[in-house]
Amino acid sequence: MIRVPMPVRWRDLDAFNHVNNSKYLSYLEEARLQWMLGVPGQGMDDHVAPVVAAAQLNYRRPITWPAEVMIELFVERLGNSSLTVGHRIVDAQDADVLFCDGHVVLVWIDRDSGASAPLPATVREACRESA
Repeated sequence: MIRVPMPVRWRDLDAFNHVNNSKYLSYLEEARLQWMLGVPGQGMDDHVAPVVAAAQLNYRRPITWPAEVMIELFVERLGNSSLTVGHRIVDAQDADVLFCDGHVVLVWIDRDSGASAPLPATVREACRESA
């Protein structure tokens, strides 16, 4: 889907001087938002919007500072109302250095009822184009 370079910021570090686990979710969110900017209407409107239904992160090794990472997103599964986005966080200079992998499930919901809604055609098409 997309590859997004991201610098590691000093404020991302925890008491052990490596990137705090919660920041990995922020990195993934930022990369997803960068991808969504390329989807007509960002995959939402006054009636439907995506929400994160599940997130799985496998922490493979710590990220230290200073560093630049590359967030790689790819389509794992297209459902009727959901999109499973696979991810890898790797070293920006050496993609063989894997910091994290896993996936995030996005579900489109009806803003009024909260029930699941069909995956927008623009999202489905953007996923096919990136495959």
